[in-house]
Amino acid sequence: MTSPRRCFIFGFFFLWLASLSFASAYNARPKLIVVIVIDQFRGDYLERYRDLFGEGGFRLFLDHGANFSECNYNYANTRTAPGHATLFSGAYSDGHGIMANEWWDPQKRRVVTSIQDDQAKLVGVNSSAPGSSPRNLLADTLGDELKLATQGKSRVFAIALKDRAAVLSAGFSADGAYWIDQETGLWITSTYYRSELPKWALEFNDSKRAEKYLNQQWKDSNGNALRTTTPPPGKEAGFGELVGSTPFANDYEFDFARELISSEKLGDGPATDLLVIGLSGNDILGHEVGPDSPQMEAMTLATDRQLAAFFDFLKHQIGLANVWLALSADHGIAPLPVVASRLRVPAANLSAAQLRRQINQRLSEQLSPGHAAEYVKTLDYPIAWLDSEAFAAVKIGEEDGERDAGEAMLRAGFRGYYTRAQLARGDVPNTETGLKYLHSYSPQGGWYVMGVPAPFTVGISEGTDHTSPYSYDTHVPLAFYGLPFQPGTYRTHAEPVDLAVTLASLLGINPPTHAIGRVLAEGLAVPQQDRSHAMGNSR
Repeated sequence: MTSPRRCFIFGFFFLWLASLSFASAYNARPKLIVVIVIDQFRGDYLERYRDLFGEGGFRLFLDHGANFSECNYNYANTRTAPGHATLFSGAYSDGHGIMANEWWDPQKRRVVTSIQDDQAKLVGVNSSAPGSSPRNLLADTLGDELKLATQGKSRVFAIALKDRAAVLSAGFSADGAYWIDQETGLWITSTYYRSELPKWALEFNDSKRAEKYLNQQWKDSNGNALRTTTPPPGKEAGFGELVGSTPFANDYEFDFARELISSEKLGDGPATDLLVIGLSGNDILGHEVGPDSPQMEAMTLATDRQLAAFFDFLKHQIGLANVWLALSADHGIAPLPVVASRLRVPAANLSAAQLRRQINQRLSEQLSPGHAAEYVKTLDYPIAWLDSEAFAAVKIGEEDGERDAGEAMLRAGFRGYYTRAQLARGDVPNTETGLKYLHSYSPQGGWYVMGVPAPFTVGISEGTDHTSPYSYDTHVPLAFYGLPFQPGTYRTHAEPVDLAVTLASLLGINPPTHAIGRVLAEGLAVPQQDRSHAMGNSR
């Protein structure tokens, strides 16, 4: 005779299997996917502060989700724009084309941003600045594949304080990408997406929500004042400068996210919806104080509380059983060189401007004696963007010019270099480092040389940065929460390119066009035989 307990267990088991079997973007299972991308959030933070986290924030992933603790970017250009493009295209820069936040445009003879679109205009603010769009992307994204698969029934949105974080996460076909005007704090977008803000966003801006976070003190858990959002006497300062490096920036962004979900009725349609939230405050603060400061600890704990409150909102608005959550970051951060040096770890702050002058001086002495020229137009450490016209004036082509610049960079202290021409041919050593730089290649922009920096060396004279192939820059969180995910910590190899591929597989849609990631099958709650088969699909 079958006991009631056994019937209950079997019933629950079949309900569990059904929840996996019927995961489908086409039938709104789940109703909503929310991906949280924390700018400059190192992979070791989750373990470093684990014992200080409360319930329902990061612990939702650590205790009840699939946490991939060994996730690293497999490229060298650890910047914001490439990171967001990588997460949602499932490819690296050699696939999606975004290798930097900005680059030298030889046709326009000026630096352009990764999302700058001179054919578009900003919406929501009076500005003559160009608009933004994903037109520089050479691959599509998870959101694009979701829209294609459901013939537009899925709604896709991305928000962030930074334009590049929102635009490159949203992809080509998103219903909206929103970011803030750094001066006023108003939420804005671009004519690429829509000609005017939706009524709810206009009302949000008109309600002056941004002003609530001005003239405030940020205090730690002991009541110690850490920062103020009050403008300094006699000095004008914009919203981004005052609020951006405090937890109030995340509060303001979650305010907007809640309004978006409610007003756009995300999770209430016939197909799965997607929302990407890029939290930028962590990065703005981290550049100044580094990853080991009490302020960074306080920021992380504040983020934990903010996530818990937001997830509670989702629970009541949609139901967590109807939501999948994912967490990652666009890059890590180096320790402050002064902090590393105290521990006898070789580290240094360098001046990119001074390095550029040194390199140009050496190139001028070699190529045009008696005539100083700007062969390196800009040094976005450690990438040197070259002026092809300056080299053409001394009858030197790209390959030789980039090699000459690379040799000058070696003499200026770089450990090595890779030229654009070299990367375009795939001519790199068959090593892990060689592959990282090959993945960093893009045909966009003009001539360039990627320098290999010494570990713990940053190209700014104060503070710290993220620009390297080293673990402190590449190691980021990757965690999932929802019915398809088997709770646990997985110490298997994982990369950020796996996020889009894993979600696409579960949704039953195509992965993005240039995706090279794998399905993280070991973290999926599937029968053992299926899990073994899936794990055989390795890189």
